[in-house]
Amino acid sequence: MVNGWIILDKPRGLGSTQAVAAVKRNLREGGYPKTKVGHGGTLDPLAEGVLPIALGEATKLAGRMLDASKVYDFTIRFGEQTDTLDTEGEVVERSDARPSSAEVEAILPRFTGHIEQLPPAYSALKVEGKRAYDLARAGEDVELKVRSVTVHSLNVAADPSEDQITLTAHVSKGTYIRSLARDIAGALGTCGHVTYLRRTKAGPFREEQAISLDLLNEIGKGASLEDLLLPLEAGLDDIPALSLSQTDAQAVRQGRVLSGLPQPSGLYCAMLDSVPVALVEISDGTAKVVRGFNLPDVAE
Repeated sequence: MVNGWIILDKPRGLGSTQAVAAVKRNLREGGYPKTKVGHGGTLDPLAEGVLPIALGEATKLAGRMLDASKVYDFTIRFGEQTDTLDTEGEVVERSDARPSSAEVEAILPRFTGHIEQLPPAYSALKVEGKRAYDLARAGEDVELKVRSVTVHSLNVAADPSEDQITLTAHVSKGTYIRSLARDIAGALGTCGHVTYLRRTKAGPFREEQAISLDLLNEIGKGASLEDLLLPLEAGLDDIPALSLSQTDAQAVRQGRVLSGLPQPSGLYCAMLDSVPVALVEISDGTAKVVRGFNLPDVAE
């Protein structure tokens, strides 16, 4: 079985579900066994960059990836706001005001830390069971609730031109960069929309680890998957390891509790040699299984 991560450098124009389908197709064409595949955080079709795709047992960690913080580079073009807040929509507002670089930098602290944000009407959020973007495209008024998100850092990434500026944002889950761009422009006395959006980091995965769609397609032509696949535990780089004996590993696989552990309380990746056995939560010296992995021992 195939277990681990493919980190795709998703190109602009490709949807996240299409990217998952491309992985499945290449595995099938490459002669690999049927494998469960999922992604760790949607990227809009107009966005590009790091899309973690989980295979096999790594899909058990996809939820953790959805909750992880992300880093984006994005460009705001000032003077026009679209209904989608990106280049796909129709212009709904114009302004002649153009902020200076100093004005932009001065206002960024207002959008750093815990902030309130209204998601875009054109988003995948559900309103009474329907996707907001479906309602918006049908011409219906979309009423979404303001949500609390966290912007860990927000900095100017490139020298601005008269009409636009590129920023880098490290944000919590649920943060909409298009809304952030809209609100920054509004606070500067103008309007704006996102013309470029690239995710450079998702959880522990960085753009340096990402492969192109062309390289992914080589798997279907017979290229080795091992050269492109990251191990399951690569998605747990921020979690300390807990080394197990063979006896303790067997107990953990059976869902039993381990007691008398000296490690501080917290989440650990329980390992038998180099094989992940389970995610465990240690509390006052007692470890309970949070999520088990069905991976063969190295000896097997």
